[in-house]
Amino acid sequence: MSFHVYLSGEIHSDWREEIQRGAEAAGLDVVFTAPVTDHDASDAAGDHLGETPSDFWRDHQSSKVNSIRTRTLIEQADLVVVRFGDKYKQWNAAFDAGYCAALAKPYVTLHAPDIVHALKEVDAAAQSWCTTTDQVVEILRYVLKA
Repeated sequence: MSFHVYLSGEIHSDWREEIQRGAEAAGLDVVFTAPVTDHDASDAAGDHLGETPSDFWRDHQSSKVNSIRTRTLIEQADLVVVRFGDKYKQWNAAFDAGYCAALAKPYVTLHAPDIVHALKEVDAAAQSWCTTTDQVVEILRYVLKA
């Protein structure tokens, strides 16, 4: 039986690949899914639906198209890892964490200690807070092999 893990959040580093390599090295049967991580492609997800009068409506249109993938994959996941990086404010990641909490979907957060205060409510609803990708892999190892 495969364990399905959705990797949500920050798209400007290789944290997803680190977790995937770690899970593979540990021999874990995990299927990983993620949002579209090409920033330009994500921003343009709804462009095929027609011109919009402003950037607000372009973002609105694309976010609705992106949500088809995001909601479906979160709902199918056994666990969601929500990564908050230091480069941008990831409101989408916070939204994904809230969606998980509303669904009673287990999730763990992955972020640096210097943003603990800003994420206190998000972390409080999570099953764990990790600061490294190795910690995430260890949670997966424990859940699947303990």
